[in-house]
Amino acid sequence: MGARKHIMAERLKAEKKNKAVAKLRNCPSSPRKMRLVVDLVRGKDVNTALNILKYSSKNAAADVHKLLLSAIANWKIKNESVRIEDANLYVKEIFVDEGRMLKRIRTAPQGRAHRIRKRSNHVTVVLDSVVTNESNN
Repeated sequence: MGARKHIMAERLKAEKKNKAVAKLRNCPSSPRKMRLVVDLVRGKDVNTALNILKYSSKNAAADVHKLLLSAIANWKIKNESVRIEDANLYVKEIFVDEGRMLKRIRTAPQGRAHRIRKRSNHVTVVLDSVVTNESNN
């Protein structure tokens, strides 16, 4: 590997150390409903995001809450020596993609049939830590 590639690989590896990723696959709700919940917590501090999701009346909020807890656990595994309170974790990225769609048929009047599309989605959360340098102050 060339020197430039090696330096870039080391830099990317160091950046991944602070990030934690969690994915929720094939969640049985429509992506549109899930995006409404996800937009509430994008860019927020982790504790604030957990409180928002805990007290939200949307059904999808419970799934996102559980996913966020999973991402926090993944971050803990990567950074065993750092306390969560010192890390200042926040939701760097959170997005919803369309999952598989189950197609069903419902009978309709006069011998017709209407199609029912049961949608699902995939949610991805990326947490990052804001490291504050107290030595510079």
